[in-house]
Amino acid sequence: MIALVDGNNFYVSCERVFDPRLEGRPVGVLSNNDGCVVARSQELKALGVAMGAPLHLLPPGIRRQAVLLSSNYALYGDMSRRVNLVLAEFSPDVEFYSIDESFVGLEGFPEHELEAHCRRLRETVRRWTGIPVGVGVAPTRVLAKVANHLAKREPAFEGVCLLDADGPVTRRVLERWPVTELWGVARRSGERLALMGIDTAWQLREANPQWVRSRFSVVMERLVWELRGRASITLDDMDAPRQRILVSRSFGRLTGEFRDLQEAVRQHMGRAGEKLRRQGSLARAVQVFVRTNPFQTSEPQYRNAVVVALPGPSADNRVLLEAAGRGLAAIYRKGYRYQKCGVMLLDLVDSQCHQLSLLEGSGQAVERDRSQRLMATLDRLNRDMGRDTVRFGLPRKDNAWALRCQRRTPRYTTHWQELMRVRTG
Repeated sequence: MIALVDGNNFYVSCERVFDPRLEGRPVGVLSNNDGCVVARSQELKALGVAMGAPLHLLPPGIRRQAVLLSSNYALYGDMSRRVNLVLAEFSPDVEFYSIDESFVGLEGFPEHELEAHCRRLRETVRRWTGIPVGVGVAPTRVLAKVANHLAKREPAFEGVCLLDADGPVTRRVLERWPVTELWGVARRSGERLALMGIDTAWQLREANPQWVRSRFSVVMERLVWELRGRASITLDDMDAPRQRILVSRSFGRLTGEFRDLQEAVRQHMGRAGEKLRRQGSLARAVQVFVRTNPFQTSEPQYRNAVVVALPGPSADNRVLLEAAGRGLAAIYRKGYRYQKCGVMLLDLVDSQCHQLSLLEGSGQAVERDRSQRLMATLDRLNRDMGRDTVRFGLPRKDNAWALRCQRRTPRYTTHWQELMRVRTG
């Protein structure tokens, strides 16, 4: 058996740990630059605030009632780490899946003790970290996802739900479960399944696995087996390398300065290069784009993008930055106040499988090896000593592209200067 442990409204719960006054109040966490709502408490959901709702479009009545906070990713990441340390006390097999979700292996635990064990796990996480979690237990990861949803949404389960592969409860749930809401079924795949008469998770479970594989993929076939209770999917199956990597953000304030855009593109490309290497890919081309604010109609409007081909597939930040710099210079125009810029890495290939040129000499092979070792060192230093410990170029203070985070709470657990202070007497 395997459990999926998922933090309830995780970002909001992290904020409430350090500010109990937020309990019972409608709370929302905003995206980068305080643009839109990316996390909501149950109270805020009850007010009708949708995920992704722009801050400036929220009705004044809701804004007066709600507490709206800037994202505090340093705090959320550290709280996630602490939750996983607690989970490791209950099982030696903990798989981190996302900032608020982890799979916990329960192999070897007696079945009649599983529910009690998971309830102790849930209570300990809450007591030691302050984070409320839901626990879904099932024979497979896909069914554990379904069980977790029930644990969090159905009060009768009181935060812990166990599903047997062939139990009557499992069948009733899967017969009502839209296939498009299954973990691993993308929207387009769901539409194709619907055209073939498969609308629910139960119908997919009953489909012929070989027939499903012939029309979709081996991953979809494995999903059928998972629904039947046979563990067939690993996390690597669900995290296929992306075909393109995009990094972009709106500026903290409008700017017409080329240097501001240059620094922003450099920052974005550093992030994109890190993601590219993490998934073991190389890029063949770089796209750079800029735009003004389309909602400020009184301002002159301009948007443009350009694709710059690389001399060869690369994941070296130096190569990527040089190409992005040429692209930005080509599309930048004076006389406009820019609101956003970004970069996209295109035409990605596997770094282990891409075809080398027959004309490549020994010198080029040596340089490629040096590049790989340099980027590996860069990534290791930033991973071990903190993001941006080593980077290409230093940004100026108070630059236009820096994120707005006027509503951010202190980073209580990761910055000495922001430790909580308690007064007595």
